[in-house]
Amino acid sequence: MRLQAQDYSYVIVQFVLFGAFLLEIEALQLSLPKWIQYASIPIGVVGVLFCILAVLQLNTKLSPFPSPKEGSALITSGVFGLVRHPIYGGILLGLLGLSLYCESGYKLGVVVLLLVLFYFKSSYEEQRLAIVFKEYGVYKLKTKRFLPFIL
Repeated sequence: MRLQAQDYSYVIVQFVLFGAFLLEIEALQLSLPKWIQYASIPIGVVGVLFCILAVLQLNTKLSPFPSPKEGSALITSGVFGLVRHPIYGGILLGLLGLSLYCESGYKLGVVVLLLVLFYFKSSYEEQRLAIVFKEYGVYKLKTKRFLPFIL
């Protein structure tokens, strides 16, 4: 499927937000209980694992763009059997865990912006996937968007 201007726009905004996450605003530091910091570690690890498993499943069909690559197949098993967008969910969990561990209100804000971006990017992606894969509608009804049982 041919890439559209919207594909590039989503990816550019995504990488700008990734860059913004690397920054810090000291005035927005939080003071969290230690148990929240420690609980954030497994949250982050689960996020990283989600990403790794999804990347391994996508293999050569991995792309930062929301439009499906030519010759790709709809994957509905493995981590994709749990959620439709495990990389987005994994990134969100991983960065949420890191934000909480670092006690950064600024980084939490960037995670919220990424959630909004990933919602719209995934909606666009799902429109494109439904064009290529007729069975996408049934798959969409059976699986959550980003996180199993939650979102």
